[in-house]
Amino acid sequence: MRTIDLQSWPRRHHFEAFKDFHDPRFDMCANVDLTAFRPVVKEVGSSFTIAILYVITRAANSIPAFRQRIRGEAVIEHDVVNPSSTILVDDDLFSFATYEYDEDYPTFADGAAAEIAKVRRDPWIRADQGRDDLFYMTAIPWVSFTSFRHASLAMPADSVPRMAWGKAFERDGRTLMPLEIEAHHAVVDGLHVGRFYETVQGHLDRPGAWLR
Repeated sequence: MRTIDLQSWPRRHHFEAFKDFHDPRFDMCANVDLTAFRPVVKEVGSSFTIAILYVITRAANSIPAFRQRIRGEAVIEHDVVNPSSTILVDDDLFSFATYEYDEDYPTFADGAAAEIAKVRRDPWIRADQGRDDLFYMTAIPWVSFTSFRHASLAMPADSVPRMAWGKAFERDGRTLMPLEIEAHHAVVDGLHVGRFYETVQGHLDRPGAWLR
């Protein structure tokens, strides 16, 4: 982790312009293409959810803006950020699972599967107090939504990104899935979000490069 020198940071004026907005977060929703990805995930017997978690996490870690967090008047940049996601449990309720990212997919998948099993055995909602090396994810696999808005506290300095994915659907012979992202405009711009989608799609198009 490093603390960014705001005086020499090229983004300084953008940061100062957006950091105190009442609602400084913006969101975007776009479809990603699962046509190459889904059959390979099924073929190797991997969990679709864990594989998507990995793809999103790997893409987020590759873009410095997605690893930057606001702390008071400072901005820090984590070396690695980790995913935290909702998990469906009994009685139509949900809980949260937090995973440790590893670029090696089998290592990440084993750890994620163990964490999901633990949460389902003891599905209390846990808060990761004091951690900002995270980003939050949820799945709405019953709806192919075209927009999404996350619940959040009224805290302008909350710079943890949030993502959501929805129900996959078929169009013109392709398998598509909505993927939404919400980010803090003081550290993330549309350019960074565009690079995020591009990177996610690259991993989805070439699952054999990391999944097998």
